[in-house]
Amino acid sequence: MNAPTLASVSIIGTGLIGQAWAVVFARAGCVTTLWDGDAQAARQAVTLIEQQMQTLAQYGLVDDVPGAMARIRIADSLEAAVANTSYVQENLPEVLDIKLDIFARLDAAAPPEAILASSTSGIPASAFTEGLAGRARCLVAHPVNPPSLIPVVELCGAPWTSEQTLVRARAIMDAVKQKPVTVLQEIDGFILNRLQGALLREAFRLVEQGYVSVEDLDTTVSNGLGLRWSFMGPFETIDLNAPQGIRDYAERYGPLYQELAKTQVDTRPWSGALIDSVTTARRADLPETELAARRAWRDQRLMALAAHKRQHANDTDTQDTH
Repeated sequence: MNAPTLASVSIIGTGLIGQAWAVVFARAGCVTTLWDGDAQAARQAVTLIEQQMQTLAQYGLVDDVPGAMARIRIADSLEAAVANTSYVQENLPEVLDIKLDIFARLDAAAPPEAILASSTSGIPASAFTEGLAGRARCLVAHPVNPPSLIPVVELCGAPWTSEQTLVRARAIMDAVKQKPVTVLQEIDGFILNRLQGALLREAFRLVEQGYVSVEDLDTTVSNGLGLRWSFMGPFETIDLNAPQGIRDYAERYGPLYQELAKTQVDTRPWSGALIDSVTTARRADLPETELAARRAWRDQRLMALAAHKRQHANDTDTQDTH
């Protein structure tokens, strides 16, 4: 058996997330082997991956489509897919039993030094890796959909994941031009979903209690907060929003936010009536028949933004120390 190489990765599961990961690794120069329990799905994925790459190339986000596609392979078995890999990205359904089964198979088949990562967005690594002999090399690498356009990847190990695994995983993500974020200990929803959840809960509350319309709420984010958040985070935002930085901001506005927090403690689920109301507002603005076209528009805007951020990477990432 050939020794694993750092340029070899395996994609397990070839749905939308698996396809996007294949784009990420293949365009970065990695030999990328696909496997899916449904062989036909894996073959169809190759066609879809090429279509995605052709579109990305129009925005300068893939430099050499034929070259990238030449690095993509299909394996006939899981064992063949990971036999000579250095990194595995699993993308199967969010079902614990499936994760337990596939990670047991991966741990038995992959080279001992290969990292085993899951794209799960809600199941902690500790739930499906505890009994594995190679559990120290397992972690969650949670992407934002699609990782080929949105580069943040949340790296979250189990209590037994080795520091070396986390360091190597972060280096791999850096090398393929993703933006790794290390989650220092397991937490439900990781980081991004918790932040998004907090904003969504307040957004629904403000609409439900009659303070703002659905349309104007979206405008507040897309033409307000979101403009800054597209190139800086909330801490840098407030650091720049007071003359003397963070401490000055906290002294000026901390009491205001403390008062606001007292009204933001409702943990009831979103009611059916509220969901109906928001849905009605959205369908009035965008009929259901136009959702697919709007998603395509969204992806094109993300491509343009990703291209802009790549072009100005040295401007926006001067303080990016990882």
